[in-house]
Amino acid sequence: MLGNITLIPVVGVPEIRPGDDLARLILAAAQATAPIADGDCLVVTQKVVSKAEGRLVAFDGSDESKAALIARESRRVIRRRGALRIAETNHGFVCANAGIDLSNVEAGFAALLPVDSDRSARRIRDVIASQGTSIGVIISDTFGRPWRRGVTDVAIGVAGIKPVIDLRGTNDALGRELAVTEVCIADEVAAAAELVMGKSTGVAAAIVRGLNQEWFGPGDIGDVIRPAQDDLFR
Repeated sequence: MLGNITLIPVVGVPEIRPGDDLARLILAAAQATAPIADGDCLVVTQKVVSKAEGRLVAFDGSDESKAALIARESRRVIRRRGALRIAETNHGFVCANAGIDLSNVEAGFAALLPVDSDRSARRIRDVIASQGTSIGVIISDTFGRPWRRGVTDVAIGVAGIKPVIDLRGTNDALGRELAVTEVCIADEVAAAAELVMGKSTGVAAAIVRGLNQEWFGPGDIGDVIRPAQDDLFR
């Protein structure tokens, strides 16, 4: 059963630089406003994770440089339109320009996705666990979606929370058995957290409180990627 879900922005996280202890900076900022508690889920934006992990590269803004970066960060390029490329990243995500981003990054640099976002999430979770608090952690990023306008935040890394909840075999509100329903809880939580983080506020993390505790547990972000044999669009 679900009760009320509360979204709490973690304000006061300073500008992140390579080598910073991101988890402890988030903990300190949260302590001043809404301390992280057992059973919370902490959502952290990819950009600050990439900065802390040194995933910044020199970028001169040219189409040639962008194409070279995308090729390096991708398994394959799926579609092209001008300078825009829809690529499958080395992680298996399908997104614009392999997730390479220039927003909220100093001029002359581009931010790349973390090498292993699950590992990034585990690092943050382990630091918080060392303080005696058990939570889930989601690393989020902004993706577009086929056939729909606008962008939304999705999960690209998880720790301590199951990314997908399988409802097959359970009954709907009218008693009918669900045959195919799987819910991507990680994406839903990431999108909800973005409502209090925004795109230009400088808020890099949010606490999501009140989630069903049955959703917490082991899992990895690979669970959300549809296998090629089940994907009608590959």
